[in-house]
Amino acid sequence: LNALGAWLKCGSLAPQRYPLTLAAQAVCAVAQVFILGLPSRIASVWFGPTEVSTACAVAVLGNQLGTAIGFLLPPVLVPNTPNDIDLMAHNISIMFYGTAIVSTLLFFLTGVVFEEKPKYPPSHSQAVLQSKPPEDYSYKQSIINLFRNIPFILLLISYGIMTGAFYSVSTLLNQMIVTHYEGEEVNAGRIGLTLVVAGMVGSIICGLWLDYTKTYKQTTLIVYILSFIGLLVFTFTLDLGYLIVVFVTGGVLGFFMTGYLPLGFEFAVEITYPESEGTSSGLLNASAQIFGIVFTLVQGKLTTDYSPRAGNIFLCAWIFVGIILTALIKSDLRRHNVNSGIMNLDVKAVPVDSPVEPESTTLKIQSTL
Repeated sequence: LNALGAWLKCGSLAPQRYPLTLAAQAVCAVAQVFILGLPSRIASVWFGPTEVSTACAVAVLGNQLGTAIGFLLPPVLVPNTPNDIDLMAHNISIMFYGTAIVSTLLFFLTGVVFEEKPKYPPSHSQAVLQSKPPEDYSYKQSIINLFRNIPFILLLISYGIMTGAFYSVSTLLNQMIVTHYEGEEVNAGRIGLTLVVAGMVGSIICGLWLDYTKTYKQTTLIVYILSFIGLLVFTFTLDLGYLIVVFVTGGVLGFFMTGYLPLGFEFAVEITYPESEGTSSGLLNASAQIFGIVFTLVQGKLTTDYSPRAGNIFLCAWIFVGIILTALIKSDLRRHNVNSGIMNLDVKAVPVDSPVEPESTTLKIQSTL
């Protein structure tokens, strides 16, 4: 879908074909829904209990790296040349065709290089899941089970609030900066880049910390509180007149708000096991998109009609609600408990397709559960 959308954009290189550009962007947007849900799924299927959270964080870092490139490359490839429309068209075509070539290369790599799962399950929790016949899986029943899971519902709302707030701040950052620092569009982009890069560091650190401590709820709650404090500081220092302060507070804000992303994914997998990681992460992303749209519209209105401070205080109020909801989540680490229990039995992992010992392994798994 990403490659298809990219090539459709190449066919829209004319002012009268703008609707085709929008359609192509819609195709890429649909592709993003699948891509955003991959980190927790790939981490669980391919990595063991001591590295799964770090792997999820690295995958989230990949998403953020793409966002960082998106801040950097387009202004370089397509500089503002209003007096030379032909040059602008040429620059846009270079950007579109370059994106299409990269997307197509990734498409072929995915088809040729990637495998569905490893030969041996990397953890006992995965061995349990892979021992079940695929025909027993019901997407509809999985959704019903997730919506009956109260801790997951609380996490679904709190994750949507935090990530939606981050989307809103990222979208309106340029407007907020330019309101107080006229003519600083370039620095506004750099501050956005600072947010993303700091968030990449935060993601990795949070992932490593989770693998080391397995303190999912405590870490999630602490990062939530620090994000709230960071947004408050950012809000009340934005109009001081010192861009360096905005760079620092923006970096701190990005560090914690983006660092929360892998925490939310991994916490969801833990409290919803044995439901599919793709289903839980998909619902989390849907919640984030819904909150992001609403927050961006409301914050944008408040920022335009009143001030950036009014819009940011609106987000602070919602993040405070998210802190309360996170504190109410019951920390039932199902996946971790399964891995811990079976590891004590020293069960040998066998290939999913192997006819050797599947029955005895399943019995040992069930006895531990």
